[in-house]
Amino acid sequence: MFRVTREIEFCYGHRLLNYEGKCRHLHGHNGRAVITLEGSALDQRGMLVDFAEIKRKVQNWIDENLDHTLLLCREDPLLPVLKQRGERVFVMDCNPTAENIARLIYDRARAAGLPVTEVVLWETAHCCSTYAPGS
Repeated sequence: MFRVTREIEFCYGHRLLNYEGKCRHLHGHNGRAVITLEGSALDQRGMLVDFAEIKRKVQNWIDENLDHTLLLCREDPLLPVLKQRGERVFVMDCNPTAENIARLIYDRARAAGLPVTEVVLWETAHCCSTYAPGS
C-alpha cells in the first residue's frame, strides 16, 4: 500500500454554539490540515498522486473558501450581521468544531476524486482532530 501526505496551513476564525467554554466566543486559529491519500497502485510516473494535484484540488479550495474566513454554523445568530457587513464567512450545516472541519476537508478531497483516507486538523500546536471513515 502506498500513502502520500500533504500539509496545508490556513488561518480561520470560528465560534461554537451550545458550548459553555471559551470557544463560544469568536476566536481564531492557525490551523494545519494533514491530508493522507492511499492506494495500491502507482501511475505510469511512479506516483500515487502528484503533490501538485493535491495542491490544485484541495489547497486552492481551502485558500479560496476557508483561509482568513469565519467558519460558522448555519444557525449562528451572528451570520446575517456578518454577511451584511461583507465579512468572509463559510457557512457549515453543523457546529464548526475541529472534528467537523476535518470532515469538511475530507469530503472536499473525496469529491475532487482523490483517494483520501484521513484528514487530521491541527487546531493548535497541541490539539488535533482526525476524520477517517470506517476507522
